[in-house]
Amino acid sequence: MIIFKLPILLAERKLKVADVARATKLSKTTLHKLYNEESKRIDFETIDTLCRFLNCQVSDLFEYKEDEETLDKTQ
Repeated sequence: MIIFKLPILLAERKLKVADVARATKLSKTTLHKLYNEESKRIDFETIDTLCRFLNCQVSDLFEYKEDEETLDKTQ
């Protein structure tokens, strides 16, 4: 499972989704879907824009954790 850490990064910087949308011109809808982990995919351009705006690396935005189902199947 991929965890998108946008809520953590925004909280650390005391930013809201609306602040990011205004500053980056990214869609508020897109950002809300990402923030709430409702998005199924993300464009490289969006990742690039977020990294540039938040002054972070791609690895700061994402975290990989194995699903319980995957762990159960391998054991």
